[in-house]
Amino acid sequence: MEKKILTDHTSHQFNVALEDIRNRVLSMGGLVEQQLGDAIRALLNVDGRLAEAVITGDYKVNAQEVAIDDECVQVIARRQPAATDLRLIIAVIKTITDLERIGDEAERIAQMALNLAKAGGDDKRNPHDYIEHLGEQVKRMLHEALDAFARMDAEAAVAVWRQDFKADQEYERITRLLVTYMTENPPSIPRALDVMWSARALGRIGDRSRNICEYVIYLVHGKDVRHTSIEHMEKEVLEQGR
Repeated sequence: MEKKILTDHTSHQFNVALEDIRNRVLSMGGLVEQQLGDAIRALLNVDGRLAEAVITGDYKVNAQEVAIDDECVQVIARRQPAATDLRLIIAVIKTITDLERIGDEAERIAQMALNLAKAGGDDKRNPHDYIEHLGEQVKRMLHEALDAFARMDAEAAVAVWRQDFKADQEYERITRLLVTYMTENPPSIPRALDVMWSARALGRIGDRSRNICEYVIYLVHGKDVRHTSIEHMEKEVLEQGR
Protein backbone atom coordinates (compact mmCIF):
# COMPACT_ATOMS: atom_id res chain seq x y z
CA MET A 1 0.00 0.00 0.00
CA GLU A 2 1.31 3.45 -0.91
CA LYS A 3 2.27 5.20 2.35
CA LYS A 4 2.04 8.56 0.56
CA ILE A 5 -1.62 7.90 -0.17
CA LEU A 6 -2.96 6.31 2.99
CA THR A 7 -2.43 7.73 6.43
CA ASP A 8 -0.38 5.83 9.01
CA HIS A 9 -2.87 5.68 11.85
CA THR A 10 -2.21 5.59 15.56
CA SER A 11 -4.73 2.74 15.69
CA HIS A 12 -3.14 -0.48 14.51
CA GLN A 13 -6.59 -2.00 14.09
CA PHE A 14 -7.62 0.77 11.71
CA ASN A 15 -4.54 0.15 9.56
CA VAL A 16 -5.30 -3.56 9.52
CA ALA A 17 -8.92 -2.95 8.56
CA LEU A 18 -8.00 -0.70 5.62
CA GLU A 19 -5.32 -3.11 4.40
CA ASP A 20 -7.76 -6.01 4.68
CA ILE A 21 -10.37 -4.15 2.62
CA ARG A 22 -7.81 -3.34 -0.06
CA ASN A 23 -6.61 -6.95 -0.22
CA ARG A 24 -10.15 -8.28 -0.43
CA VAL A 25 -10.88 -5.98 -3.37
CA LEU A 26 -7.84 -7.35 -5.18
CA SER A 27 -8.92 -10.91 -4.36
CA MET A 28 -12.37 -10.18 -5.79
CA GLY A 29 -10.71 -8.64 -8.83
CA GLY A 30 -8.67 -11.80 -9.37
CA LEU A 31 -11.83 -13.92 -9.22
CA VAL A 32 -13.58 -11.66 -11.73
CA GLU A 33 -10.55 -11.84 -14.04
CA GLN A 34 -10.73 -15.63 -13.90
CA GLN A 35 -14.48 -15.61 -14.61
CA LEU A 36 -13.96 -13.31 -17.58
CA GLY A 37 -11.08 -15.32 -19.00
CA ASP A 38 -13.05 -18.57 -18.69
CA ALA A 39 -16.14 -17.00 -20.26
CA ILE A 40 -14.17 -15.75 -23.26
CA ARG A 41 -12.46 -19.11 -23.67
CA ALA A 42 -15.82 -20.89 -23.46
CA LEU A 43 -17.17 -18.60 -26.17
CA LEU A 44 -14.21 -18.91 -28.51
CA ASN A 45 -14.08 -22.70 -28.15
CA VAL A 46 -17.87 -23.09 -27.94
CA ASP A 47 -17.26 -25.03 -24.72
CA GLY A 48 -20.57 -25.69 -22.97
CA ARG A 49 -19.05 -27.32 -19.91
CA LEU A 50 -16.75 -24.39 -19.18
CA ALA A 51 -19.62 -21.98 -19.82
CA GLU A 52 -21.73 -23.75 -17.21
CA ALA A 53 -18.88 -23.51 -14.70
CA VAL A 54 -18.74 -19.73 -15.20
CA ILE A 55 -22.49 -19.40 -14.79
CA THR A 56 -22.62 -21.45 -11.61
CA GLY A 57 -19.55 -19.67 -10.21
CA ASP A 58 -21.04 -16.17 -10.39
CA TYR A 59 -22.40 -16.48 -6.85
CA LYS A 60 -18.81 -16.29 -5.52
CA VAL A 61 -18.38 -12.82 -7.02
CA ASN A 62 -21.71 -11.69 -5.57
CA ALA A 63 -20.79 -13.02 -2.13
CA GLN A 64 -17.48 -11.16 -2.13
CA GLU A 65 -19.19 -7.90 -3.07
CA VAL A 66 -21.63 -8.24 -0.15
CA ALA A 67 -18.85 -9.11 2.32
CA ILE A 68 -16.58 -6.21 1.30
CA ASP A 69 -19.47 -3.77 1.27
CA ASP A 70 -20.42 -4.85 4.79
CA GLU A 71 -16.82 -4.40 5.99
CA CYS A 72 -16.75 -0.87 4.52
CA VAL A 73 -19.97 0.00 6.33
CA GLN A 74 -18.48 -1.28 9.59
CA VAL A 75 -15.37 0.87 9.14
CA ILE A 76 -17.46 3.96 8.43
CA ALA A 77 -19.62 3.34 11.49
CA ARG A 78 -16.79 2.58 13.90
CA ARG A 79 -13.93 4.77 12.63
CA GLN A 80 -15.66 7.67 10.89
CA PRO A 81 -12.83 7.96 8.34
CA ALA A 82 -11.96 11.32 6.84
CA ALA A 83 -9.88 12.72 3.99
CA THR A 84 -7.93 10.04 2.10
CA ASP A 85 -9.29 7.20 4.21
CA LEU A 86 -12.85 8.17 3.36
CA ARG A 87 -11.93 8.42 -0.32
CA LEU A 88 -10.50 4.91 -0.11
CA ILE A 89 -13.75 3.52 1.30
CA ILE A 90 -15.82 5.35 -1.32
CA ALA A 91 -13.52 4.16 -4.12
CA VAL A 92 -13.72 0.58 -2.84
CA ILE A 93 -17.52 0.59 -2.68
CA LYS A 94 -17.73 1.90 -6.24
CA THR A 95 -15.04 -0.47 -7.50
CA ILE A 96 -16.64 -3.62 -6.12
CA THR A 97 -19.96 -2.58 -7.67
CA ASP A 98 -18.31 -2.42 -11.08
CA LEU A 99 -16.46 -5.69 -10.46
CA GLU A 100 -19.74 -7.40 -9.61
CA ARG A 101 -21.27 -6.09 -12.82
CA ILE A 102 -18.26 -7.27 -14.80
CA GLY A 103 -18.93 -10.67 -13.27
CA ASP A 104 -22.51 -10.41 -14.53
CA GLU A 105 -21.26 -9.61 -18.02
CA ALA A 106 -18.91 -12.60 -17.88
CA GLU A 107 -21.89 -14.76 -16.90
CA ARG A 108 -23.82 -13.32 -19.86
CA ILE A 109 -20.98 -14.20 -22.25
CA ALA A 110 -20.92 -17.71 -20.81
CA GLN A 111 -24.66 -18.01 -21.41
CA MET A 112 -24.15 -17.04 -25.05
CA ALA A 113 -21.40 -19.67 -25.30
CA LEU A 114 -23.78 -22.24 -23.83
CA ASN A 115 -26.45 -21.28 -26.36
CA LEU A 116 -23.97 -21.77 -29.19
CA ALA A 117 -22.84 -25.12 -27.81
CA LYS A 118 -26.42 -26.36 -27.52
CA ALA A 119 -27.40 -25.09 -30.97
CA GLY A 120 -24.59 -26.86 -32.81
CA GLY A 121 -25.20 -26.54 -36.55
CA ASP A 122 -23.17 -26.55 -39.72
CA ASP A 123 -22.00 -22.95 -39.59
CA LYS A 124 -18.24 -23.19 -39.94
CA ARG A 125 -17.70 -19.68 -38.62
CA ASN A 126 -17.22 -19.49 -34.89
CA PRO A 127 -16.98 -16.52 -32.51
CA HIS A 128 -13.18 -16.74 -32.77
CA ASP A 129 -13.47 -15.09 -36.19
CA TYR A 130 -15.01 -11.97 -34.70
CA ILE A 131 -14.19 -11.23 -31.10
CA GLU A 132 -10.90 -12.79 -30.06
CA HIS A 133 -9.10 -9.46 -30.33
CA LEU A 134 -11.79 -7.55 -28.41
CA GLY A 135 -11.72 -10.22 -25.70
CA GLU A 136 -7.97 -9.79 -25.28
CA GLN A 137 -8.35 -6.00 -25.18
CA VAL A 138 -10.89 -5.97 -22.36
CA LYS A 139 -9.05 -8.65 -20.36
CA ARG A 140 -5.94 -6.48 -20.51
CA MET A 141 -7.91 -3.38 -19.55
CA LEU A 142 -9.39 -5.07 -16.50
CA HIS A 143 -6.04 -6.45 -15.39
CA GLU A 144 -4.27 -3.10 -15.77
CA ALA A 145 -7.12 -1.23 -14.05
CA LEU A 146 -6.82 -3.54 -11.05
CA ASP A 147 -3.05 -3.12 -11.12
CA ALA A 148 -3.49 0.67 -11.08
CA PHE A 149 -5.80 0.27 -8.09
CA ALA A 150 -3.31 -1.97 -6.30
CA ARG A 151 -0.46 0.51 -6.83
CA MET A 152 -2.69 3.59 -6.52
CA ASP A 153 -1.15 4.81 -9.75
CA ALA A 154 -3.18 7.62 -11.33
CA GLU A 155 -1.00 7.86 -14.45
CA ALA A 156 -1.46 4.14 -15.14
CA ALA A 157 -5.19 4.61 -14.65
CA VAL A 158 -5.25 7.32 -17.33
CA ALA A 159 -3.39 5.02 -19.73
CA VAL A 160 -6.00 2.29 -19.23
CA TRP A 161 -8.83 4.80 -19.57
CA ARG A 162 -7.47 5.77 -23.00
CA GLN A 163 -7.59 2.12 -24.16
CA ASP A 164 -11.39 2.16 -23.91
CA PHE A 165 -11.59 4.24 -27.09
CA LYS A 166 -9.94 1.40 -29.03
CA ALA A 167 -12.24 -1.17 -27.45
CA ASP A 168 -15.28 0.90 -28.49
CA GLN A 169 -13.98 1.10 -32.06
CA GLU A 170 -13.42 -2.65 -32.15
CA TYR A 171 -16.95 -3.28 -30.88
CA GLU A 172 -18.39 -1.05 -33.61
CA ARG A 173 -16.33 -2.90 -36.23
CA ILE A 174 -17.61 -6.26 -35.01
CA THR A 175 -21.20 -5.03 -35.05
CA ARG A 176 -20.88 -3.91 -38.68
CA LEU A 177 -19.34 -7.23 -39.69
CA LEU A 178 -22.07 -9.23 -37.98
CA VAL A 179 -24.87 -7.15 -39.46
CA THR A 180 -23.42 -7.72 -42.93
CA TYR A 181 -23.01 -11.42 -42.23
CA MET A 182 -26.61 -11.79 -41.03
CA THR A 183 -27.90 -9.89 -44.05
CA GLU A 184 -26.07 -12.20 -46.42
CA ASN A 185 -26.84 -15.37 -44.43
CA PRO A 186 -30.32 -15.16 -42.82
CA PRO A 187 -30.15 -18.69 -41.32
CA SER A 188 -27.13 -17.53 -39.29
CA ILE A 189 -29.07 -14.82 -37.45
CA PRO A 190 -29.67 -16.65 -34.12
CA ARG A 191 -26.04 -17.71 -33.87
CA ALA A 192 -24.71 -14.31 -34.95
CA LEU A 193 -26.92 -12.54 -32.42
CA ASP A 194 -25.37 -14.56 -29.59
CA VAL A 195 -21.95 -13.43 -30.78
CA MET A 196 -23.17 -9.82 -31.05
CA TRP A 197 -24.54 -9.84 -27.49
CA SER A 198 -21.25 -11.27 -26.31
CA ALA A 199 -19.35 -8.46 -28.04
CA ARG A 200 -21.69 -5.98 -26.41
CA ALA A 201 -20.96 -7.50 -23.00
CA LEU A 202 -17.22 -7.18 -23.68
CA GLY A 203 -17.71 -3.53 -24.57
CA ARG A 204 -19.46 -2.94 -21.28
CA ILE A 205 -16.63 -4.63 -19.41
CA GLY A 206 -14.25 -2.17 -21.04
CA ASP A 207 -16.47 0.68 -19.84
CA ARG A 208 -16.51 -0.66 -16.28
CA SER A 209 -12.73 -1.10 -16.29
CA ARG A 210 -12.54 2.56 -17.28
CA ASN A 211 -14.80 3.39 -14.33
CA ILE A 212 -12.36 1.68 -11.95
CA CYS A 213 -9.59 3.90 -13.33
CA GLU A 214 -11.70 6.98 -12.58
CA TYR A 215 -12.03 5.82 -8.97
CA VAL A 216 -8.24 5.41 -8.75
CA ILE A 217 -7.74 9.01 -9.86
CA TYR A 218 -10.34 10.16 -7.33
CA LEU A 219 -8.60 8.20 -4.58
CA VAL A 220 -5.13 9.49 -5.37
CA HIS A 221 -5.88 13.12 -6.22
CA GLY A 222 -9.35 13.77 -4.77
CA LYS A 223 -10.62 14.79 -8.22
CA ASP A 224 -13.88 13.51 -9.66
CA VAL A 225 -13.06 13.01 -13.34
CA ARG A 226 -16.27 11.28 -14.35
CA HIS A 227 -17.96 12.76 -17.43
CA THR A 228 -14.80 14.66 -18.40
CA SER A 229 -12.65 14.44 -21.51
CA ILE A 230 -9.47 12.39 -21.59
CA GLU A 231 -7.51 15.62 -22.14
CA HIS A 232 -8.97 17.16 -18.98
CA MET A 233 -8.28 13.99 -17.02
CA GLU A 234 -4.64 13.86 -18.14
CA LYS A 235 -4.20 17.53 -17.26
CA GLU A 236 -5.57 16.98 -13.75
CA VAL A 237 -3.29 14.01 -13.13
CA LEU A 238 -0.17 15.72 -14.50
CA GLU A 239 -0.79 18.90 -12.49
CA GLN A 240 -1.35 16.96 -9.27
CA GLY A 241 1.74 14.85 -9.90
CA ARG A 242 4.07 17.87 -10.01
